[in-house]
This record gives sequence, C-alpha cells and structure tokens, in this order.
Amino acid sequence: MDLRKIKKLIEMLEESNLSELEIREGEETVRLSRHPVATPMSQAPMPHYAPAPTAVAATASPAAAAETAELPEGRTVSSPMVGTFYAAPAPGAEPFVKVGQSVSKGDTLATIEAMKMFNPIEAEFDGVIKAILVDNGQPVEYDQPLFVIG
Repeated sequence: MDLRKIKKLIEMLEESNLSELEIREGEETVRLSRHPVATPMSQAPMPHYAPAPTAVAATASPAAAAETAELPEGRTVSSPMVGTFYAAPAPGAEPFVKVGQSVSKGDTLATIEAMKMFNPIEAEFDGVIKAILVDNGQPVEYDQPLFVIG
C-alpha cells in the first residue's frame, strides 16, 4: 500500500467520528485506531492474590507448619531472587538438605529456577538446618526467608 494512501486514511480518521478503521487491499492490511491496542508486553500484570489463611492440620507440610508457628532460633537464609523453589536436584530425588542436617558455608541448600536457569542457593554460614520455610515447587519472592540455620 502506498504511503500517500496511508496518510490520507489517517487524515480521514482524524476528521471523522470513527474510532477505528481497517482497509484491505489484496494481502495487505492497514488498521488505524484512535485508542492504543494492548499488546502482551503493555498489558497490566496479573494481580497477585495471597492464599487464604488455612488451619494447619497434622498432615500439613513442615513449611506450612513453620509459617504458622514461631521460627526457631537461628539465622535465616533468604531468597536472592524471584523464582520457583526446588528442594531437590531432580523430581523424585532426595532433597539437598533436611531439618536437623548439619551444613557448612557454601553447601547447596536448594535451587531457584528463574528464567529457565537453575540457581543454587548456598549456605551462608555453618550450622544445623532448624527449619525449611518453603515447599518444593512453590514460587518465592525476593528476600523471602527460605531456611533457618542454627
């Protein structure tokens, strides 16, 4: 389609009461709109809803129990990024660490998947795992506590 024709169509749209105009010539299509068309990149992000509070049953996971109870004495290891928490190196594999296990500075505690990359979360100090505050496969936020090491 000729650039002069497109300019003329823009002028016609501005002079009219139309909010949108679409013209097809063969395989070519020109669409003019007074209102911006939302693209996936410009759409507002989906709202994040916090899960509804629930009572902790006897079968609840250790992470859920740790959230409702007081945290044990110790220092926390927090998430350095937003992503998905994985307690084991592969589905069905043994977790990197368990509550009560001794760890040394630099030991891998878990991984966080962010943008298709698996980032190891390492112990920042020596100690014993007192609590694991996140369930396997759970999304985590930046600076969210993951472990308590005492």
